[in-house]
Amino acid sequence: MNVRRQHISGVALAAAAALGLGTLTACSSDSGAAGNTDKFDVVASFYPMQFLAERIGGDHVNVTTLTEPGQEPHDLELSTRQTANLQETDAVLYLKGLQPAVDEAVAQAGVETKIDAATLTELEDHGGAGHDHEGEEHAEEEEHAVDPHFWVDPVKYAEAAKGVGAAFEKADPDHAADYRKNTDALVAELGDLDKRFTDGLKNTGTKVFFTNHAAFTYLAERYGLTQEAISGLDPESEPSPARIKELRDEAKADGVTTVFYETLVSDKTAKTLAKDAGLRTDVLDPIEGITDKSEGDDYFEVMESNLAALKTALGAK
Repeated sequence: MNVRRQHISGVALAAAAALGLGTLTACSSDSGAAGNTDKFDVVASFYPMQFLAERIGGDHVNVTTLTEPGQEPHDLELSTRQTANLQETDAVLYLKGLQPAVDEAVAQAGVETKIDAATLTELEDHGGAGHDHEGEEHAEEEEHAVDPHFWVDPVKYAEAAKGVGAAFEKADPDHAADYRKNTDALVAELGDLDKRFTDGLKNTGTKVFFTNHAAFTYLAERYGLTQEAISGLDPESEPSPARIKELRDEAKADGVTTVFYETLVSDKTAKTLAKDAGLRTDVLDPIEGITDKSEGDDYFEVMESNLAALKTALGAK
């Protein structure tokens, strides 16, 4: 469709053809296949944005992603080709603050419709979001930054879905009715998911769970739980020995049974802590990308797997 196009030279068009850009299909995951289709072209920064665009856009959109399956999104670096493709799309859907390279490229791109999911729901500073026991202090200062991981909270994800739907309706009014219908269906499905989490985590033996990095604070706050992260918001940061000791002591105090790790980052630290503290390990997926290691094929299936893992770890009754 592409309602707003930049001029492309014949050389550039020839190069695009050589790269096979003319064989696109809707909802492609090829990070290089963006723009110049007869659909509403949307570039999504990473999987949670891609999922929203695909579900809301349906048959009317061609969705591509900048973050390949299996790629850790926080440290994404864009290729020249990906940056150029941002000039040729109808819309870009991203989350400002999560991927600095994407933020910079979007700021410089001449895309008419820029949808920043960070403006569609309220994001919070979750530094120090864990809890202290009486008479104790955290051994190290927690980092303070706006937490971007809102999509693991179905309620906040639904808020973002409404905003994306409204943006699609405005940018592509010919298909506004379908975008509205798809948005309403997705929001209803997220409401059902929220109810399953609420019911499933209402009565548990403990309310504390350990994770590899602080990706689940919104989820924990929504359902009355406490997440204690080995690392902070950065999944690659290394915890200090004092932090490891603190978590080992807390596991005993709060009846923690499980250390959760993820699919896209190393599980070495989580498994070391678990072995040292006599705890189990399991996967709690922050759904930053879907791979063949994911416990499901899409957002809803992985969230159901996360719910089952939390119920087991927390001793749900």
